[in-house]
Amino acid sequence: MKITVSTLVAAPIAEVWRAYTTPADIKLWNAASPDWHTTAATVDLRTGGKFSSRMEAKDGSFGFDFAGEYTKVIAPTLIEYAFGDRTGLVEFSEGPTGVTVTVSFDGEPSHSEEQQRTGWQAILDNFARHVVAGQS
Repeated sequence: MKITVSTLVAAPIAEVWRAYTTPADIKLWNAASPDWHTTAATVDLRTGGKFSSRMEAKDGSFGFDFAGEYTKVIAPTLIEYAFGDRTGLVEFSEGPTGVTVTVSFDGEPSHSEEQQRTGWQAILDNFARHVVAGQS
């Protein structure tokens, strides 16, 4: 099952790309809800490079690492990656009102498609708010 989410970010593509791929920024926007946060992030942004984000409940009750390897990187328009036996694709498309960021990924069986779509969309919406807030 392939799931796709997207958002429009009212900012130049260079800024959108930078915020999506910089560990300090990732720690600020990478959460699906206010009771979660990303405590650590690493990015080796090149084909064959590794990435990792440590996501934790703010109350300390649960955490996990979202990690994988970049399989294709074309700055500033495309990132393909593998995480476990799943794959993901991030596309950055510049238009007249900003950059559309589209994330497609292989779903996993332990959560419903709707739960996964909602969580990933919330993270992407946080990303868009983060970038726009940095523009002002």
